[in-house]
Amino acid sequence: MMERDIPVDAACNAGKEILVSDDLIAERSSSLALAFVDIVGTIPVMRLFGQVSLFFLFCFTLKAQEKRAFEFKAPIVRESIFKEAGMSDREKDTYATNLAIYTANEIVRMKANQDSLGFARKALALAMHLSPRNKRAVILKFQLEKGVIPTILETQYSPKTLATLFVTRAEFLYQQKGNVNRLLARCLIDLAVTIDPRNEDAVYAYEIQKIDLGELAWGPITDAPKPVISNP
Repeated sequence: MMERDIPVDAACNAGKEILVSDDLIAERSSSLALAFVDIVGTIPVMRLFGQVSLFFLFCFTLKAQEKRAFEFKAPIVRESIFKEAGMSDREKDTYATNLAIYTANEIVRMKANQDSLGFARKALALAMHLSPRNKRAVILKFQLEKGVIPTILETQYSPKTLATLFVTRAEFLYQQKGNVNRLLARCLIDLAVTIDPRNEDAVYAYEIQKIDLGELAWGPITDAPKPVISNP
């Protein structure tokens, strides 16, 4: 068989094409390798970013739950409705102090759950109607509005004794007659059954009040209406 001569120029061109093809393949292979490295390196970073995001989301959720757990709607007391009640100012202040101390200690004991905060709203309203400048009541109101758990306070009366005092004082107020005295008596009885549900006198008076007058409406006591400003 006769060998065919290949022109020198054609051979050189073919060689160049082969070299170019090899370089292109090598370049593409290198690009693919780098891309693979980038992908492999990105996966752990993406996982880390996701884990960090979940951690912060968890923290924000806990913070929101903590904030909701300590939300407190403070009573609105604009003017005392018990100015004319049959109690001296000193006696009113004493009752306000003991009521605020019991309430603070109960919030600590119950870890500021909804029941203790609900009671606190009524108790603080009554305390501030009795003595608007009472130190213990004013401080406790501020702390609860800020979501601060109060410290345990020294008290002169156990819950059982305090409930008994409330019932006894309510009986005297009923005897004095008058709408203001009766309203204050009902408030004392209403709180007494919560302070000591085993106090039979408090429970009986509370149930009789419900039969005769219905449930006590705390709204006017805890939420004073806005003052009406008359036009000049």
